[in-house]
Amino acid sequence: MTGRLPFLRHRGVAAPLLADNIDTDQIIPSREMKAVSREGLGGALFAGWRYLSPGGREENPDFILNRPAYRQAAFLLGGRNFGCGSSREHAVWALKDYGVLAIIAPSFGEIFLANCIRNGLLPVVADADLVARLARLVAEDPRERLLTVDLPAQRVSIAGGSGLEFSFDIDAYSKRLLTEGLDPIGLTLSRRAEIDAFLAADAAERPWIYGSGEGG
Repeated sequence: MTGRLPFLRHRGVAAPLLADNIDTDQIIPSREMKAVSREGLGGALFAGWRYLSPGGREENPDFILNRPAYRQAAFLLGGRNFGCGSSREHAVWALKDYGVLAIIAPSFGEIFLANCIRNGLLPVVADADLVARLARLVAEDPRERLLTVDLPAQRVSIAGGSGLEFSFDIDAYSKRLLTEGLDPIGLTLSRRAEIDAFLAADAAERPWIYGSGEGG
């Protein structure tokens, strides 16, 4: 098992970042990829926009995640083709390490979407007009207009009396990985007893396949 926390029902601040074609180099510039660890990359998230100089850490006060109301946002509202570009998994690691739990956008880069599922980050596909409406409602009072994302129910709702609530689609395989806190290896290992039983029975039936472990 992976030890990853399952994604069930979360409530938090949503930050609008509605530009189309936000690519993985914008999510984490290559100059910020100094390690292969999944931890410690949150400070590099959107570094080219978040900081005033390349490689520096002086915050750009105009960037959405540097504004007091949106600091440590749990959700991002994105534009079309979010996460396009390279296949770098660091982009998802940086989002996760920062504390982003889900991204709601009209569409995602195909590889980025798969990386999200494998790393416990929920990608929610929603109509562009709906995402824009969410962004407008959130902007009225980000700390009061909190989003709730309920994966088992496949529902998104917003606090504050707007009445906006919608459902989203997700395939059964991806939903299971996220709700059980698994990656593909963890999913395989969840059937370890069955695998071991099959190997034991097969070794008894066809011992020559497995060898004795001795030379000769």
